[in-house]
Amino acid sequence: MARRKQATPSQRQPSDFSQGPPETPDHGWKKPNGNGHVWNTAGNDILKKTEKALSSPMPKHPSPLHALEQPGLIQLVVCVAGIYASFLSWAILQERIFTTPYGSTSSPTKFEYSVFLNTIQSSFAAISGYLYLLASNRSSTSTPAIFPSSRILLPIVLVAITSSLASPFGYASLAHIDYITYILAKSCKLLPVMFLHLTIFRKRYPLYKYIVVFLVTAGVAVFTLHHPSTKKKSSSAKDNSLWGLSLLGINLLFDGLTNSTQDHIFAAFRPYSGPQMMVAQNLFSTALTSAYLLLSPVIATHTPIFSLLSVPSASTDELSSALTFVRANPAVAKDLILFAACGAVGQIFIYYTLAHFSSLLLVT
Repeated sequence: MARRKQATPSQRQPSDFSQGPPETPDHGWKKPNGNGHVWNTAGNDILKKTEKALSSPMPKHPSPLHALEQPGLIQLVVCVAGIYASFLSWAILQERIFTTPYGSTSSPTKFEYSVFLNTIQSSFAAISGYLYLLASNRSSTSTPAIFPSSRILLPIVLVAITSSLASPFGYASLAHIDYITYILAKSCKLLPVMFLHLTIFRKRYPLYKYIVVFLVTAGVAVFTLHHPSTKKKSSSAKDNSLWGLSLLGINLLFDGLTNSTQDHIFAAFRPYSGPQMMVAQNLFSTALTSAYLLLSPVIATHTPIFSLLSVPSASTDELSSALTFVRANPAVAKDLILFAACGAVGQIFIYYTLAHFSSLLLVT
């Protein structure tokens, strides 16, 4: 029998697709280059991505201060808790300072030097604000300027003046009006803040904010006027004089100017931050109150302003009187330092709230 010729086995043509394992440089379509060689498209892409990933710096974990840069509900709750905790402690210490009899039991004396206390407070707050500024810019190569331009000086000085003068006018009004009227007026602080925003800075609010301000103010007024202890005190309270109401009105005007001007500064001088304003305002406040302490004997001698504001005669030379009191009663120094520390911590939360939210929300 004739032998049959074996069929030649068919030979597979090389494919343009490499059969290497997936996600490796040997897996993917091959394309010829100009020299007749082939290169792998998918593998080349993977190599490029790998080199890029290896060459890029590792992501840094954000610091807690950086995380707070994006305000939200959690940040607002922390600010509210911090403000209440700090200033409740601050108020308790303030009451202790002005009501505790210091010295011997036979001849106790009380601290009554409010401007001296405010000077210590603003000095301590300026130092704390600068430390806050340094801590919030640790990742930066340079610390932001406290006064970034000369245009910011005028509004900062205005804030320092109004914040420094507001409390003396408020305390002076108490000599002519009853305490219930004072508390009621201070509870309606939202109204002057919003009024000054509308009239001076031409700011407009959505309708719901007007409704909220009205409801909050009305609720506080009703609660204050109809509280049982309020009724008992009001029956024996002295009549409110026009002069006392005028002093209280100046106090509310200065409070409103302080808050609305702070909002204007944050909006007009971005990225001006809370720590910068805290340092700037407290520096000017310290300068103003220090100037008052040094010049008050001259003012009392040549002007009738102290008698009009019902300032005690002992306060006309407050600096020397306060220093004499602290030297004679060293125990008051501890309360003064704790008072200033609580106020400084509270201001950190206040300026963070002002910078990231608004003064209207703050006074609410």
